Amino acid sequence: MSRNDEVATRLEEFADLLEATGVEYKPTAYRRAAENVREHPAPIEGLAAEGEDAVAEIDRVGDAIAAKIVEYVETGEIAELTELREELPVDMAGLTAVEGVGPKTVGSLYDALGISDLDELEAAAEAGEVQEVSGFGAKTEENILDNIPFARESRERTRLGDARPLADDALTHLSALDAVESVEVCGSIRRWKPTIGDVDLLVASEARDPIVEAFTDWEAADATIEAGTGKASVRADGTRVDLRIVDPDEFGAALQYFTGSRAHNVAVRNRAIDRGLKLNEYGLFDVSDVEGEEVDAGDAADGDAEEPDATRAGERIAGEREAEVYRALDMEPVPPELRENRGEVEAAAEERLPVLVEPGDLRGDLHTHTDWSDGGFSIAEMARAAEERGYDYHFVTDHATGPGMVGGVGLDESEIEAQAAAIAEAADEVEIPVFHGIEANIDADGGLSTDDETLAALDIVVASPHAALGQDPEAATERLVRAVEHPHVDVLGHPTGRLINERPGLDPDVEAIAEAASAAGTAIEVNANPARLDADGEFVRAAIEAGATIAVNTDAHAPRELDNARYGVHTARRGWARAGDVLNARSLNGLRSFLL
Repeated sequence: MSRNDEVATRLEEFADLLEATGVEYKPTAYRRAAENVREHPAPIEGLAAEGEDAVAEIDRVGDAIAAKIVEYVETGEIAELTELREELPVDMAGLTAVEGVGPKTVGSLYDALGISDLDELEAAAEAGEVQEVSGFGAKTEENILDNIPFARESRERTRLGDARPLADDALTHLSALDAVESVEVCGSIRRWKPTIGDVDLLVASEARDPIVEAFTDWEAADATIEAGTGKASVRADGTRVDLRIVDPDEFGAALQYFTGSRAHNVAVRNRAIDRGLKLNEYGLFDVSDVEGEEVDAGDAADGDAEEPDATRAGERIAGEREAEVYRALDMEPVPPELRENRGEVEAAAEERLPVLVEPGDLRGDLHTHTDWSDGGFSIAEMARAAEERGYDYHFVTDHATGPGMVGGVGLDESEIEAQAAAIAEAADEVEIPVFHGIEANIDADGGLSTDDETLAALDIVVASPHAALGQDPEAATERLVRAVEHPHVDVLGHPTGRLINERPGLDPDVEAIAEAASAAGTAIEVNANPARLDADGEFVRAAIEAGATIAVNTDAHAPRELDNARYGVHTARRGWARAGDVLNARSLNGLRSFLL
């Protein structure tokens, strides 16, 4: 976590505690300041070293907040924040992980019942005590009980977007060591799953102790959990990071083994068995002439179990490189994102794996926001950021007013019309075309929040659900099908409305939506915001099989968020997406043909 992120997190905690204790207005100021500190290009520690005036130059950071930021950078704490924690000693993150429970609710329940964590909240709700608190009721209590299991589960998994930067930092740290010949992540993070348990790292080296020592000295490591010969684990930013070191000639087999999934590994090992071979973390071995060698595909877990040295018995025919392991089994190398035993083993054996979309295939972003709605940067700043990333075009799609938009966020029809001139003016500042769109809101029945005349005049319409996200599957399906069939809708944005580890969102019939989108010529978005990754891989695959087009968009509210595109691309890859399936991997002419 960068110091900017660290400081922003403290400001957000400050805002939550202020709101929970009944303070008005200030929480919003702290949240806005946190957002701008997080997105500020200059390191906050450098500004703090220059003094409060330098920090206060950050947009929406006033003198009082600047003083607290300097205090935190210099001392590691904010005295007023410490006092608030003592005044309200609660697990704010855990309690607010329950959908429908915000900071004000936490404050009310603490004042009335002394509830400070999830266990106490669950016990109080089960005892019927929550509904007795003023402002609550039986329905609220029931919703809390229904959502506690999801909140517990979410706390056990880390979002990919939080874990991957940490993993990248670890890779950079280890790659710089002379003794390291190869290093890669493995496990669920290499398969780009939306959430991960631990960060798993695999190193190829003849050395052991120097690498373990360097790993435990890694600047991001807060604590060492264990350190042995060839293995170590540390805690970094609340996440466990595990390191395993293997011999270079075993690296490919170990990488395949520890990447998983278990189901994929079992299927591949069964293929080895059929050929008189044994595949494990040490290599692919010909055991046909090894007396007493027992071959059991059940050993192929997700890399959890240790296997004895005897499993090296037989002639090793592959192991140094992962691709050669697959090729020795008469298979195409399987991209990590596909390794879920959903037909990829058979496809690899028949040499019909798709050539998956790559991050470099994207030509532009079709869904971004500016300070005209809830973004923090101007149209020109966002357009320049797109140009700097080598994009061929850029789309501005600020929020329209409608269901789910609160606090004055969202443009009405007159404001949308006025924005057209501002976009044209900003387009003169860059060399790439900048297009005018809107993110319209899909109401509970599938209607849109913006009138047809306004929508018809825009270059693109992204329609997204932001409210009524607790609908039953049948109602959600009907709602989204109606939206994709709207004649002015070009892209169905983040179709389930989920927020990973925060709310599950809608649970529609994805096949029905995919078929409707294909027939209507509407693209289905893979929202690359790491908190969303929506549609997910299964939805993407359903869309592709139905002949629908997908769009990989960042939903960026700041220039830095344009870099989240990689999360969307890898999510699309989990759905077997090729570049030809992705709308914004097309040239400008190809894109225009789709939008017309």
